[in-house]
Amino acid sequence: MKSLIYRLPLILLLLVLYGISTEVSSRAVKAVTAAVSGTVVDAGGPVSGARVRVRATENFTLSDNNGDFTIDGLIPNEAVEVTAWSDGYYIASILVTPPASGVQLSLRRYHTIDHETYTWTSPSPGSLEKACGNCHPTILPQWENNAHGGAISNARFFSMYNGTDTSGTIQTGPGYLNDFPGTAGNCANCHAPGAAVDGYLTTDMNAARDEITAGIHCDYCHKVGGVFQDPANGNVYPNAPGVSSQRILRPPEGDEIFFGPYDDIPDPDTFLPQISESLFCAPCHQFSFWGTPIYDSFSEWLDSPYAEAGVTCQDCHMPPNGDDHYAPPEVGGLIHPPESIPSHLQLGVENLDLLQNSVELSTRMIQTGGKIAVTVEITNSEVGHHVPTDHPGRHLILTVKVLDEQDLPLTQLTGSQVPGWGGAQAGEPGKAFAKVLRDSTSGEYPVVSYWKQTSIVSDNRIPATESDLSSYTFKAPEAGETITLSVELRFRRLFEDSMLSKDWGTPDVIMEQFTRTRVVDPWWQVYLPLASVR
Repeated sequence: MKSLIYRLPLILLLLVLYGISTEVSSRAVKAVTAAVSGTVVDAGGPVSGARVRVRATENFTLSDNNGDFTIDGLIPNEAVEVTAWSDGYYIASILVTPPASGVQLSLRRYHTIDHETYTWTSPSPGSLEKACGNCHPTILPQWENNAHGGAISNARFFSMYNGTDTSGTIQTGPGYLNDFPGTAGNCANCHAPGAAVDGYLTTDMNAARDEITAGIHCDYCHKVGGVFQDPANGNVYPNAPGVSSQRILRPPEGDEIFFGPYDDIPDPDTFLPQISESLFCAPCHQFSFWGTPIYDSFSEWLDSPYAEAGVTCQDCHMPPNGDDHYAPPEVGGLIHPPESIPSHLQLGVENLDLLQNSVELSTRMIQTGGKIAVTVEITNSEVGHHVPTDHPGRHLILTVKVLDEQDLPLTQLTGSQVPGWGGAQAGEPGKAFAKVLRDSTSGEYPVVSYWKQTSIVSDNRIPATESDLSSYTFKAPEAGETITLSVELRFRRLFEDSMLSKDWGTPDVIMEQFTRTRVVDPWWQVYLPLASVR
């Protein structure tokens, strides 16, 4: 105790010295930072509420009512690029060395009228000096290998448009041109918007085929200046698919514009908040034919907990892939946090990982008396819309089998079976999940010719975060025999008969699979453990 008392003066002295040191250190930190201040203006004077940023950083502020701004925390005598953006303007930029005051950032308004004389820029590198691929070499292959990049060359699409197989030589199955010969339809609104923007209902997909700037390409998407939204419900307007719901703003001759997800890329770029929102996807993923909702994934998302939580389509379909530049340094690209750079992978049904991480499957098998009871629960745990979604040919098939020692199926006593249109799995214990359409004229179902008048016979697809529970019983074999439970959930892109006739050649994807072997117990009731697969 005495030792502590004797040491108190020394302790107090150390605390005082520490406080002085901390204060000096704090002052030193303040002394090595600097600020940039100035005003954001346009042709008419100061602009308030403009977002002023040190480019490629999180250091930003908003201009006040007089257009004035101050950005601090900068390193003295180290040049930085400061940008300014406000809605309706290109992004202004200036290189400045702090400390500096009286800096002026002049905003230029962009045009509000679409100019049809504009010529689309090709994405292919080397084709033109300003070709997109020249400055975005990492983004181009991502786009080339996704469904958007192949929208004007997809043989499966053209088999449906022309009513042929994928070779285009054999007339088979449904086809738009078979039902409406001499017309072009509105398919191009989504599949070839670069052409359809100037040819609504007159753009023949065969004429646009393989014409890269007719499709869904870089320059087209980055000329979308907004999506027309119905304020009553937050959705796009009905009967306005694709380009009809998009505000296209091609520039006048001698000018350029690109709408993008960043507020610090200088003129001729500008920032479009909607480009990072699900609404941006809605024009091509939300519309009806003859009053029947066909592509409905945006509405499904809008009604889901994902919308409330702010999880967007882009979060799942354009996830960052580790790139830290959107363009290489030699063409002006700056390093960004990788999580801030969305990829252009635009993942869809062709991505195996996406499909196999969409749902969770759990099973329970109980032996009770002379019966084997099985329950299967499928939960849409990872998808912000129904599973499956959009094209009505897409469906899931669940099969539930209990096999004896000879791999023969036990007799099913109760429970549903895969419907007749389930192809090779038809009649097996299980079920199918689909939006089933009926042709209003012939009464045939299921059909995928939604360009004709159809009605929805049934729709048991699984909404976001929800589950489907089904139960089955089978006749148990003799006690002591080994039985095997086999549960499988597969995704199929088109009803099997149509797929085979059109030669799509797209195999089923096994989304979830579960197998468990057990010995039949002589006691009345034995619980076999809950098993989950993800």
